[in-house]
Amino acid sequence: MFMTRMALVMLAVIAFAGGASASDGDVILGTWWTPEKDGKFEMYRSDDNKYHGKILPGDGPERLDENNPDPALQSRSLVGVDFLAGFAYDADKGEWTGGTIYDPDNGRTYDARMWLDKDDRTKLNARGFVGISAFGRTATFTRVDESATQAGE
Repeated sequence: MFMTRMALVMLAVIAFAGGASASDGDVILGTWWTPEKDGKFEMYRSDDNKYHGKILPGDGPERLDENNPDPALQSRSLVGVDFLAGFAYDADKGEWTGGTIYDPDNGRTYDARMWLDKDDRTKLNARGFVGISAFGRTATFTRVDESATQAGE
């Protein structure tokens, strides 16, 4: 009887430890630089366990969403806009999938997937595409070094 209970406890521990949780995807949470390092955004997880990236205020002049196809949104600030939206973490692939990426330079929204660089976990790749991923473009974002920012560098 004791051995049966012990075996069940061990199986439960193994199953729990081996299974991916929503928090496994949390590794991308935090602040990231755009590819040109001319802006920052914050990756966050919403209440429905989807991952989003919202544009943060910068040092330069406020940029408006003037290329948005919706005329009512063309005068809004890009600060606070979720340009990365609706990603779910796929533990089997080690990617965030099912989301979209908004390009404020042309006002278009693309299907997208994201993954961390296998050799440099401070690099987040996002591939936007139409239809299939082969017909797309990848942007690489770099994690903001929070310790340097806090030190005033």
